[in-house]
Amino acid sequence: MALDGIVTRAIVQDLQVLVGARINKIYQPTDSDIVFQIRAQRENRKLLLSANPTYPRVQFTEQSFMNPQEAPMFCMLLRKHCESGIIEAIEQVGMERIIHFQIRQRDELGDVSVKRIIVELMGRHSNLILVDPIANTIIDGIHHVTPAISSYRIIMPGFSYQEPPQQNKLNPLETGREQFLSSYADYADTSARFILDTFTGISPLIASEVVQRALQATPVQESADTQNLSTDSNSDQQQSQSPDKVDADALWTSFESFMEPIRQGQYDPVSGLNAKSKLIFSAVPLIQIQEEEKHYSSMSECIEAYYGSKAERDTVKQKTSDLLRFLQNERSKNIKKLDNLRKDQLEADDAEKYRIQGELLFASLHQITKGDKEIELINFYDEEQRPIKVQLDPQLSPSDNAQRYFKKYNKYKNSLAVIEEQLTRTHEEIAYLDSLLQQLQSAALQDIDEIREELAEQGYVRNRNKKNKKKKKDNRPTLHIYTSSEGIEMYVGKNNLQNEYITNKMANNNDTWLHTKDIPGSHVVIRSSEFGDATLAEAAQLAAYFSQAKESSSVPVDYTQIRHVHKPSGSKPGFVIYDHQTTLFITPEEDMIKRLSSTIKM
Repeated sequence: MALDGIVTRAIVQDLQVLVGARINKIYQPTDSDIVFQIRAQRENRKLLLSANPTYPRVQFTEQSFMNPQEAPMFCMLLRKHCESGIIEAIEQVGMERIIHFQIRQRDELGDVSVKRIIVELMGRHSNLILVDPIANTIIDGIHHVTPAISSYRIIMPGFSYQEPPQQNKLNPLETGREQFLSSYADYADTSARFILDTFTGISPLIASEVVQRALQATPVQESADTQNLSTDSNSDQQQSQSPDKVDADALWTSFESFMEPIRQGQYDPVSGLNAKSKLIFSAVPLIQIQEEEKHYSSMSECIEAYYGSKAERDTVKQKTSDLLRFLQNERSKNIKKLDNLRKDQLEADDAEKYRIQGELLFASLHQITKGDKEIELINFYDEEQRPIKVQLDPQLSPSDNAQRYFKKYNKYKNSLAVIEEQLTRTHEEIAYLDSLLQQLQSAALQDIDEIREELAEQGYVRNRNKKNKKKKKDNRPTLHIYTSSEGIEMYVGKNNLQNEYITNKMANNNDTWLHTKDIPGSHVVIRSSEFGDATLAEAAQLAAYFSQAKESSSVPVDYTQIRHVHKPSGSKPGFVIYDHQTTLFITPEEDMIKRLSSTIKM
């Protein structure tokens, strides 16, 4: 795991600006995340405490979160015991991935109480625990650990708080040369494994870094450490395949030089790609970073860049998995239906052939005898008067055989119109499903419920929240607003409810509307009648980026005034027709999108 004790130490140093600050608001946007709104040093800050089993972290954040209409019980408890409280201290436990927040609050009776929020960043065992520090009693935890789950350590209201099991390792910041060399001399495994097994708060990434620095300083035969030690958490379980060890003095020098800036609190957060093109990050520079090295002004900024979108995309993926399966199945059904309709269309195209055969039979009834299976007739509709063979039903009379062909003719002639209508509807259905699939790919957490609501309104799924749902004021959906470099607002619809609102209800006739040409994507509206080329280019970037062609180059983006955009009567949500358009060709740039200032109105 990249978030080790060293990164935790850097985070805690960042958070010291909050000591003495007041917690204004507390929210719980997901099952694992808590967000504090804090007023500190004359500015408002958002602090994210996450016990996400895959991406646990503590950081300042600029992200916008959707909060449930009814706060979960743990959030309510935090509000009761910590809202309006003053943060008295933020401390790391040793070099462990554990952070204590000491919070003093005055209750409604005027009594002062102190509570402790303990953040344990332990992978799938991560937790946020509210504790009464005087009695050392758990008030509650965001994740409960019952006796059935663990007999060693229970996280439930009323139980005494017990720290995670001690690893009995040395603190790397307090270890001297003699102790280091003595421990190393007694260790039989590889050098990197020695670093991991001996010192607390060190990840496989850092252990590998220390060894590689030692090897650079004292070239020796490459050891198993750098060959087999992966940078991910699973490498803890790997066994070395060689007894080769780095020279003790070189390893100590490398270890000490790495730990000294950490001891002094001198951090330089960095991320980049290693030799295997895997993205890694650290609180200090790494020689393992080979490409795309990027430095950050704070550990929070680094963590936000590394984890932020990953965590949200994972959460979105979990919340949309059922919708994705449903939409993909519906699309497959419609593709199959399209194939069948095309086969029917080919058959129906033969209608004229059946009419001709019926006419020829009627003109030649005297040549046919009941019981005949086939007759060859001169086709007088053919310019060359070539003969054709007409199949007969031996059970029918000559007249009934002719009537049979006229019935086929009338059936297929009538069905052609129906088939054409069905083909049009099926193409529209596939386009609609493609647009929904694209929207789910780029949806933020706050957009998912609106997509589900749209599917319920269209009769695709059952509305699970029908009884509990509260109508939003003015029935307005979530609005994603970006500000151009010229200071002009640009609205982006991330789903059809948002597209319908910003295009058909909110926008003025002179506003400019953008959309990818013949490609599923977001509606974008520039809320101004006057703007420069920079705003137009940025709005086109938004349209291309939030579309099915996000990974493509030279994406065609149409733009026109809202007055030329119309929704056909009875069409699917989000579908419009437009004219008087101009087409730009845009290659989406994620960095440009990230540089744009954005807000969410809910």
